[in-house]
Amino acid sequence: MTQPAPVRVLLVDDHAVVRQGLRLFLGLDPDIEVVGEAANGEEALQEAARLQPDVVVMDLMMPVMDGIAATRQLRRTHPDTEVIALTSTLEEHKVNGAIEAGAISYMLKDASSDTLADAIHAAARGEVRLHPEAARRLVRDFRSSDMRETLTPKETIVLQLIARGQSNRDIAQDQGVSEATVKTHVSRLLGKLGLESRTQAALYALRHGIATLEEGLM
Repeated sequence: MTQPAPVRVLLVDDHAVVRQGLRLFLGLDPDIEVVGEAANGEEALQEAARLQPDVVVMDLMMPVMDGIAATRQLRRTHPDTEVIALTSTLEEHKVNGAIEAGAISYMLKDASSDTLADAIHAAARGEVRLHPEAARRLVRDFRSSDMRETLTPKETIVLQLIARGQSNRDIAQDQGVSEATVKTHVSRLLGKLGLESRTQAALYALRHGIATLEEGLM
């Protein structure tokens, strides 16, 4: 069998020592390849365009262009590249800003190397991972537009599985359908809910009791 390619990761932080530390312990995972580094949001956009990483680990507090602005632009120009927001604090405006900008995960810098590596692999699979306290705050503060149309039973099931952190592949296997069918369901439910990302969909499910924090996201 062909060995799957390592997850290509771009590290973005304005402190060189942080990038060096991240590179060192991520380098212990043979299924992760750190392909580049950037010291601010503008550099991150340039390096992402050049390197086409699978996942960007993005600090939020940086000069020139912060991580939230960079995430928003990166997700617009490179929708297949997932972003993990990595920061030292749980300031609510940063948590909300990162998710609204399109980050699939929100992790603290004191997370263990195994936790971060797991979040990187999950992001590459399209799975949501959030720091537990960040998830609680996001669910509490989450706001969405009114539902435009009622979800079908199948779309509701897909929404529940997204909230449990499952990828499209996982959902397809669980439901006995193709990944293309799952993508269609996801696209339709996002449109009906007036949302832009599966992370926001997961938060919607938690906010409205369709899933619980104990089941997923962390």
